[in-house]
Amino acid sequence: MKNILRATALVALFGLSAPALASLAYVSNEKDNSISVIDIDSLEVVETIPVGQRPRGILLSKDHTKLYICASDDDTVQIMDLETRQIVDTLPSGEDPEQFALHPNDRWLFIANEDDAIVTVVDVATKEVLAQIDVGVEPEGMAVSPDGKWAVNTSETSSMLHWIDTESFEIKKNMVVGQRPRHVEFSQDGKIAWASAEIGGTVHIIDVDELEEIQTLDFKIRGVNQDKVQPVGIELTSDGRYAFVALGPANHVAVVDAQSYEVLDYLLVGRRVWQLELTEDESQLLTTNGVSGDVSVIDVDSLKVTKSIEVGRYPWGVVVAP
Repeated sequence: MKNILRATALVALFGLSAPALASLAYVSNEKDNSISVIDIDSLEVVETIPVGQRPRGILLSKDHTKLYICASDDDTVQIMDLETRQIVDTLPSGEDPEQFALHPNDRWLFIANEDDAIVTVVDVATKEVLAQIDVGVEPEGMAVSPDGKWAVNTSETSSMLHWIDTESFEIKKNMVVGQRPRHVEFSQDGKIAWASAEIGGTVHIIDVDELEEIQTLDFKIRGVNQDKVQPVGIELTSDGRYAFVALGPANHVAVVDAQSYEVLDYLLVGRRVWQLELTEDESQLLTTNGVSGDVSVIDVDSLKVTKSIEVGRYPWGVVVAP
């Protein structure tokens, strides 16, 4: 106790600050029904937490105190308290929740239900189902615009993006894109949306004000069969410089100039790269590699892969909590 008081006095006297807690990454492992916790400073797995069956999409509450988990084969969304790292509640989600997105109000959760061809909207505070919206066949990707105006769902078999008005919960536009769209990512200012089409091998860039496509990207990697180039996850830097695109069984991440839409480079990562997440300071990018069961770490300044971290079987989703 005396040592603690002495340390507190030194902090007060000399203006010293206590060491900051390390940032943590959370990775969902589909086959192990678990979440791997990675310390961002050491880039080591520090804990593995059992969760529901086939966890895929994961996301953080706005205050970073809770982790929402799509337990797809349990037909539920689990809520983990990040202080205790315990599952503390579940939310009604519809059947087979795949991905989801949280409205800026931190309450409305938009959930893609692949087996039912619907999007379920749940109030996370009251657990009330606010709406169930009919969409195309095999909905998977979900995103909400930064201003909260739009929720966008991708339907894989219908090859469409469904633009949902978040006030009325009505679809305002169905947009045809490449075959099997999987993911949507908004730019920080909300003016541009990027949508990946896995089997089409393309990324579609959309002007949000006009709801019109302005650019289509395709990818060609020397020595890789074109049918293996299957875009899925997308991550954008907040400064508008880069877009990173996970290319699935091509085992590469494409680096795209987010202003000119030029493909700058391809970075070799683990096998079957799914999703991507930047660290809080955006100095590093983490990729989940399903088949190789690891997370690749990319240094954003040098655009080099610096480390591979073994996690559970079939890692899928990843988020970073500051």
